Amino acid sequence: MSRFNDTLLLANVSRRGILKGMAAGSALLLAARWDLSWANEQAQFGAGAMPGGWVDDPNVFIHINTDGIVTFINNRAEMGQGIRTSLAMVAADELGADWEQVRAQQANADQEKYGNQNTDGSRSMRHWYDPIRRAAAAARMMLEQAAANQWGVPVHEVQAEVHKVVHPASGRELGFGELANAASEREVPNREALVLKPDSALRFIGKESGLINGDVKSAHPKAIDGEDIVTGKAVFGADVDLEGTLYAVIARPPVYGAKVKSVDDSDALNVTGVNRVLRIEGTDQPGAFNPLGGVAVVASNTWAAMEGRRALKIEWDLEAAGDNANYTTDAYRKALEEAAQSPGKVIRQSGDVDKALEEAATRVSATYYMPHMAQAPMEPPVAVVRITEGKAEAWAPIQNPRATREGIAAALGIDQENVTVHQTLLGGGFGRKSKPDFVTEAARVAQHFEGQPIKLQWSREDDIQHAYFHAVSVDHLDAGLDSGGNATSWRHRTLSPSITSLFAPDPEHKAEFELGMGFNTMPFNIPSIRLENPPAPAHVRIGWFRSVYNLPHAWAIQSFAHEMAVAAGKDHRDYVLELLGPDRQVHNLTVGDGWNYGEDPDLHPIDIARMRRVIERATDEAGWGRETSSGRGLGLAFHHSFVSYTAVVFDAEVSDEGEVTIHRADIAFDCGPQANPERIRSQMEGSVVMGIGVALQSEVTFKDGVAQQSNFDSYLIPRMPNAPKVLRVHLIDNPNDAMGGVGEPGFPPVAPALCNAIYAATGKRIRRLPVGNQLS
Repeated sequence: MSRFNDTLLLANVSRRGILKGMAAGSALLLAARWDLSWANEQAQFGAGAMPGGWVDDPNVFIHINTDGIVTFINNRAEMGQGIRTSLAMVAADELGADWEQVRAQQANADQEKYGNQNTDGSRSMRHWYDPIRRAAAAARMMLEQAAANQWGVPVHEVQAEVHKVVHPASGRELGFGELANAASEREVPNREALVLKPDSALRFIGKESGLINGDVKSAHPKAIDGEDIVTGKAVFGADVDLEGTLYAVIARPPVYGAKVKSVDDSDALNVTGVNRVLRIEGTDQPGAFNPLGGVAVVASNTWAAMEGRRALKIEWDLEAAGDNANYTTDAYRKALEEAAQSPGKVIRQSGDVDKALEEAATRVSATYYMPHMAQAPMEPPVAVVRITEGKAEAWAPIQNPRATREGIAAALGIDQENVTVHQTLLGGGFGRKSKPDFVTEAARVAQHFEGQPIKLQWSREDDIQHAYFHAVSVDHLDAGLDSGGNATSWRHRTLSPSITSLFAPDPEHKAEFELGMGFNTMPFNIPSIRLENPPAPAHVRIGWFRSVYNLPHAWAIQSFAHEMAVAAGKDHRDYVLELLGPDRQVHNLTVGDGWNYGEDPDLHPIDIARMRRVIERATDEAGWGRETSSGRGLGLAFHHSFVSYTAVVFDAEVSDEGEVTIHRADIAFDCGPQANPERIRSQMEGSVVMGIGVALQSEVTFKDGVAQQSNFDSYLIPRMPNAPKVLRVHLIDNPNDAMGGVGEPGFPPVAPALCNAIYAATGKRIRRLPVGNQLS
């Protein structure tokens, strides 16, 4: 399961004094990082994919105490995906540690020490798996050498077992803790000397447990945070309460870019518990991760702060928002649909599309719409910041510690070395908490209260109305079919505001990395193809939402492929397999660096055989082709993203009143090697349920620049009755392929698969999400 051949640098940092400040009895501490140049790093990990770029230089720390406790220093955010457990499990398995003696410690924000800590893009395991295993293998070999030296025997005569090193010939053994000091004096094995365990010797990696699709599997390490979470002991952002804390909320501009013209805070200051009212300056557009501005109310408790905010009388300067104050999503959708009828910036072209469309025996055309959505993590944004003598300390549920540290330092005008950021557990993220505007807000309030902690809390209404919204999308497609129903041409125009509008003047076109998420990587084997990108300006904060632009691209492409199959009079599964063409590896569909979140197409091509395999597995498991009762049908969709392959089949029924019942969902998934299949299954299950919400319910609309949804009574997410009665996950293990992502790639094909099932059940074509009341 080792994937890379680049040089891995291992350092015994316990020999360099880095243990200062660690727990008493600490003995052996290893750090690992890839020796990659910036250029190589970009090619390996897509480091320049997002605006400004970032470096993925994973530093992995394994700390062994003299009491035998092994502590894994985790530098990625734990937000329910299980990464803190999974990464520690990989290290423990290669090391040979007893899981009951393994602990995980969350790293503070420190890019220089820990490398890129941004938990985003389904990268954590696939970027960390190899260096973690190698660091753990080095630690194991150092323990073995220390034992061999103590016994005076050749190192090949000893071997590490579970939390101990044994000498089989004499029956002697020493525990990891007993060897930690001696091991810390050893040199780290060089790259050539490292020996990973064979797969047959692994106890945890790639293993499953529990009841899997009806079958009982073997035991598996329990989640590191599991017991604390279910018993309420785990510390999330909202759980941080320091002595002397004051509590703050902010009234933010209702329209993106608006500013405070005037404020009357007299009634607010009369609310019992309110301490102070402060203006928070906003940032001119583009605002990046900076606060929106507004008026902060600080009080002795959160309820008093919210009551004080309710009593404020604020006059907003809407002229400062410019065209954003006129933004109405219904009118914007119509404008994009009209623009989609005209040519746009050509992204990819092969053959003569216009001629092929003119000569087609049948022409299929459709326009699809996906609305704005808010990430709406179950835990709204929250942060605690304390500033003392020019130094800031923050506690927050964040996905991007580096940006958080930079934002605080810039807001306060201090060096980053004077900013400490503690990363708590996250109650969900979905991309929202990689934008640390809420922590910077807390810092701006805290600077007025020397030495006193400020806890800034967002309400659910704050979260939904002031999100970094998923981009609205309009996609128009035309296809030509010959007399046999075979596709001869494909033209796709996609229109969405770009995330890059956060960081620079609005380009009105998608960036390469956005186009590379399933649009210009469309793998169908069609003679004539033209992909275009007409302009679409941004009027709200656009941010990444789970799977980012893969979501609208998969929605449009997979829905349209089904429409083509219907027009051709062919079975949907058979038709898309024909569209994919012969098994091959697709390398050169794109221009520039835009290839599935910046991944190099030469390193990570689209493998048509793997795509075909997930389609066949999902449809076979679902009983594709079987007869269904009236009002009930099967729907299929698939997608490649984040170096992984997904196919979904729904068995759905629609009542005469338009109510959708999902009898079953089958999702087939191939991410290459599987480090922790149990967590992969849970991510696929979550993707299916969240995707059902995208299909049926979730939408944020705007009128005159103001979000019209405010809480879960109007911004709808799936409830229990919406979930499939049966949900089965079918994992395809490819241990010799590149490791793909997990958290996001299960999500994109869910909505089109469900809408295709709705068509099979009713004959009604859904081209605008959410489905809502379109079936009644």
